[in-house]
Parts: sequence; structure tokens; C-alpha cells
Amino acid sequence: MHRYPLWRVGVLVATLSVVTACTLKLNATTWSADELHTLRSLALTALKPLPPDPSNAVADDHAAAALGERIFYDTRFSANGAVSCASCHMPERHFTDGRPFGVGVGVIPLNAMTLVGAAYSPWQTWNGKSDSQWSQALLPLENAVEHGGDRTFYAHLIAEHYADAYTAIFGPLPDLSDAARFPRHAGPVDAVAASMAWETMAAADRDAVNRVFANIGKALAAYERTLLPRPARFDRYVATLGNDGRPQGESLLTDDEIAGLRIFIGKGKCTNCHNGPRFTNDAFHNTAVPGAPGYPLQRGRIDGVVRVQSDLFNCLGPYSDAAPEDCSALRFMVAEGVTLLGGMKTPTLRNVAETAPYMHTGQMTTLADVVAHYSGGGYALLGHNELTPLNLSAQEAAQLEAFLHTLTEDPGQ
Repeated sequence: MHRYPLWRVGVLVATLSVVTACTLKLNATTWSADELHTLRSLALTALKPLPPDPSNAVADDHAAAALGERIFYDTRFSANGAVSCASCHMPERHFTDGRPFGVGVGVIPLNAMTLVGAAYSPWQTWNGKSDSQWSQALLPLENAVEHGGDRTFYAHLIAEHYADAYTAIFGPLPDLSDAARFPRHAGPVDAVAASMAWETMAAADRDAVNRVFANIGKALAAYERTLLPRPARFDRYVATLGNDGRPQGESLLTDDEIAGLRIFIGKGKCTNCHNGPRFTNDAFHNTAVPGAPGYPLQRGRIDGVVRVQSDLFNCLGPYSDAAPEDCSALRFMVAEGVTLLGGMKTPTLRNVAETAPYMHTGQMTTLADVVAHYSGGGYALLGHNELTPLNLSAQEAAQLEAFLHTLTEDPGQ
């Protein structure tokens, strides 16, 4: 048998170790053609221009957006004069509020979803009970525990504080000076006095108020459509990848973040729901998430379908600017089936590391809790659920969490 001197064996082992390490490093930072295609589909460069909203004629009107922004931050649009849209959608928190439940006039037993990029979605809220941003914006205004007001109250506020801006965009306001015809407080709300006052109003007067109310929502939506996602470190990393799947220059992600990204698009199957440049498919899924302690389980999409179909302000309603053929999402939505019960909207993962707590009632405090939920298999709860345990190791779970931090938008972008 041919024998090498021990010193030469040592050199050979050392050389092989270096080659192996380099190969592993290359494999860790090289993506296949299919993987590269997936990564590029997730990057913001793949985000298409915001589509028009045919139900809102002023959706992209700059003056309407300016009016909507003023209303968004105006606490007068609440029963106690202390609540604005920004109370739950804080810009410094990526338009969330950092609380499990929203806090308005009362407590709202739902987690505030981010408004960043929400204009791309055909459905709004956790169960999709609104089919446009403008119709969604109206819901909290009249909800007893959110803004707590009513629609004649808001119409009077517009006439008193925003008449010039409103008329420049939407045309003349109705004359609301006759208190007998237009009470200060009237609307189809829980408050008995306001509800009774609404019923006594003439149909034409209710319609006039409804139109002002709808236009408030349309102005708010015009502003919210300007809240678009901005590049994150993940996007800059994908931009460095050449067609050979290798980063050009120094990698912008750590080894653990890259490993987590591999899990995200591979073993974790996260892109089944969190796909596209907003990391959401805008669909509804029951993933065996537990309810908030002390509160009944949310029925999810099955209730959202009923609500959106009956909404006076939906795409097919009298205050929509759309033609019926423009309302395909509403006309052809899935309205029945076992998958609707407990189904909640897939949230975007953009800025997810800074928008805790998580899930529809903020049941999970940290990203580690969320990853553990999907790794372990969740809970056998309401209705059919789609969750298959991922069985991640502790290291894989930590790496997946590390990747999610790369989706936070770059400061100053």
C-alpha cells in the first residue's frame, strides 16, 4: 500500500476542508433557476402599479387624498372627540397600533391590520366584510366601540370644517341647516335615539346623507392608497442576484437569514399563502389559530361573506361608481363551503417584525410564537383547518424568524 508522509496527509485534509467549506458556502448563497424565479416574484420590483378602483371615482385624485389625510388624523370624527383613524393605524408603527385589540371609544376585539399596501387587496378586514377601502373606512366610524358616531353627525362635521375642500371634489353639499330634517345625530346604529331619528327622516334626506358619508370613505381611501410598501433589505438582496443565482458582491443577508429564506420558500411552504411582493395571496385560510382568551371564536370568512353581500356601500350598491361588470370580485366570490368557517385573511409579511402582536386577535406576542404555531400544528378548533405541522428544528425555527426580520422597510426609503 502506498503511504503518504503524515505531514502531507495533514496538508491534504486541510485542503479538502477548505474546499468543502467553500463548496458549502457557495451552495448556501447560490439559488437554482426555480428558486431565483420565486425570489424575484417576492421582491418589490415585481409589484405592479396599483390598479384603479372603479367603485371610487376619486381614488387617485390628489385633492381627495389630501382631504382624506386630514380626516384620517381628525379626532373630531368620533363620539368622544379623542379617536381618529390614526388611533389604531399609527404611521410610526407601519399603520398598526402594537396592541392585541384596537382601542377606540371602547375596545375592539380584533387586531388592527396594517394599511400599507392594503389598496391592492380585493377584500378588507380580517374576514373580508368590505370589498373596497372606502366601504371599509365607513365601518369603524359608526361602530359603537371604534369611533362611535353616526352618519348625520359626520355629514355635519364636513359641512362645518371641510365644506370648501369637499365641494371642490364632490360638488355641492346638501343644506343641512334644518335640524328637523337633518338631526345632529341620526343613523342606522346601535344608539336608540340616533336610530329612531334616522327612521323618521325622509328617504331623499337619508340618501343625501348617505352620499356624503360614502364620499368621506372615498376620500379616506384616496389617502390610504398612497400608503405603499417600501424596499427592505430582502429586496436589496434579491436585486444583487445575477442570473446564475449568485449575489454580485457581498451578500446583504447573513447565513442564518439565507437559511431562513430557503425554509420560507421550501420546507416551510410559507409561499403557499404568503406569496407575491406583498407576501400575501389576499385569500382566507383557517390555520387552527386559537381564539383570544375570554372571547368567542371568530367565525371568519363565513360571516364576512354575509356582511359584504348586504353592505349598502359595496361595489354593486347605489353609492358605488362602478358598473356591475366592474364588480367581478363581489359577483363571483366563493360564498359557501367548509373552508369559509374560521377562515381569516392572509396578512402581509412586509414589516412583520415591527407589527406585533400577531393573528386576528393578537393572540401571539412574538414571531417565535407564530413560527412555533406553524411548526407544531396549532389547535383543533372551529371548522376545517389547513394546517400541516412543519416540524422545524429549533435552529430552523430561529433561522425562519431571522429571515422575517429582513422584510422591514429600510429607514428613509
